[in-house]
Amino acid sequence: MTIRTILLGAAATALAVGALTAPVASAAESADQRIAALEKELAGLRQAASATQDRARIENLFSRYMYLHNAFRDTDIIPLWANKGTPDVRAQYSNLGVYTDWDKIISYHQGRPAPRGKLVMHFVTTPMIEIAGDGQTAKGLWIVNGVESGLVEPEHAKNMPAWMFEKEMVGGKKVWMHNVYLKYGIDFIKQDGEWKIWHFHCFEVARAPYGMGWIPFAAAAQDDAFNVDLMYVGEDGKPVFMPPVDGPATVMGNMYRTDTPQRLEARPPEPYRTFSETFAY
Repeated sequence: MTIRTILLGAAATALAVGALTAPVASAAESADQRIAALEKELAGLRQAASATQDRARIENLFSRYMYLHNAFRDTDIIPLWANKGTPDVRAQYSNLGVYTDWDKIISYHQGRPAPRGKLVMHFVTTPMIEIAGDGQTAKGLWIVNGVESGLVEPEHAKNMPAWMFEKEMVGGKKVWMHNVYLKYGIDFIKQDGEWKIWHFHCFEVARAPYGMGWIPFAAAAQDDAFNVDLMYVGEDGKPVFMPPVDGPATVMGNMYRTDTPQRLEARPPEPYRTFSETFAY
């Protein structure tokens, strides 16, 4: 047998083996590709399902906050906040400045009374919620409407502006009844698997005593420090004011005034991967 014959036989054998094994290798490779594609799709579906669950939890968290606030159950709101020692925790209620001291922030929810004849009823609407791609933070923006009202002893009413009250008195007490229009921009952080309030910003948009619409009210009260600094009306209608701020405001609200236009001061949240890529409320 010549060398040429041997080489021709080896080549024929190689071709025959290749013809038999090629479909097998191709089929295995195709199966691996399909498995990889399915795994990728499954990971995406899991992430989408997790984000949907987180969105529902965020919405429930803020609704729980508002239900408790309306019922003067403020101490029950404290566990909804990020843990003490959490970096960058803060709250803002006006353009006077921000609160960055955890104890001072929590003091807003301590000692708030529920006087007889007082009603606070805020309801939340129009949620816009974005969960971070890494699942560790979230952003939410809401429009809030409602009423705030109560009765004030005449001795305390003397120290409050006339625009605060209606003309009528009830049971010998001055009456205040206001419609309020607000936005809430909140950043949330996940701690030990639970969503918590991290950055809290209340943007008051307008206020309207029942006997005075929001435009006459703004004309009378827009430069009155009492309107900005009041925290709540406490026992027997005694006004309680906000504590000193910890720093200047960086995101300003745009409460209705008769001499300025409205603007989009509370930015709607946008999709983001991690918090360093977005803004803070």
